[in-house]
Amino acid sequence: MQDLTEALVELIRRTSSDLPADVEDALKQAREREADGSAAQGALDTILENVVMARRDSTPICQDTGTPIFYVHYPPGWSTRELKDQIRAAIAEATRRTYLRPNAVDSVSGKNSGNNLGDEAFPTIHFDEIEGHELSIDLMLKGGGCENVGAQYALPDSRVGAGRDLEGVRKVVLDAVHNAQGKGCAPGVLGVAIGGDRGSSYARSKETLFQPLGESQGDPELAQLETRLTKECNQLGIGPMGFGGETTVLDVKIESMHRLPASFFVSVSYMCWAHRRHRMTVQGDEVHYQ
Repeated sequence: MQDLTEALVELIRRTSSDLPADVEDALKQAREREADGSAAQGALDTILENVVMARRDSTPICQDTGTPIFYVHYPPGWSTRELKDQIRAAIAEATRRTYLRPNAVDSVSGKNSGNNLGDEAFPTIHFDEIEGHELSIDLMLKGGGCENVGAQYALPDSRVGAGRDLEGVRKVVLDAVHNAQGKGCAPGVLGVAIGGDRGSSYARSKETLFQPLGESQGDPELAQLETRLTKECNQLGIGPMGFGGETTVLDVKIESMHRLPASFFVSVSYMCWAHRRHRMTVQGDEVHYQ
């Protein structure tokens, strides 16, 4: 198996410093919706200037370079152990080159490892064997501020009058955004998972964040709810960085999972405006980035 360590370092550099085009376009559209001279427009101007500078200088878009979350889709015959070793080596090297800030802190001692490597769960790596011959690796860098305002609800929830239906889902998602206020570094993107157990529901809510902004999903009922929630979240008036305004979220992504009859979980993963995600594909000796 070829050594992909250097290619993975490049994936990390791009993810840390180069905001995806769909996210940047959404931020530009959000700026046009804000009142001229408003604090919201000023915040978006600063954000967009920062996006350009980070891409030009290959510097992190945000000082919090986030938790690295990898989704690896590999063909038969690849060694997940070797891929994991290469990913971890690339994380350490990218940290040495300052594409990442050292973020891995031991929860008991408080000691920083200095290279973004912790136990088996830091960085987070998901493996999925697929048919075909192409290896693809998706990387998302999820900041701590937006991670802190994620939420999980068990329906029914009497606090917000949410029952076990899509109307209940709508109510708890709005509650999560309202509670976040500006702490999640709005305008954000919401990944929502309905169903599953507590662990699988949270994991799926993060997976949805890899979907391109502005693309509707296949389920018409959930697509309608995504559109409605995007509109209603933006009517809360929280706005960019909590300064008030027209844009609190850029998009909402929802997926549904099977569940036990006794449980009805709704998990909300909040992603900040620095929605850093990129993909690397490998076929033979050719490596491509998206």
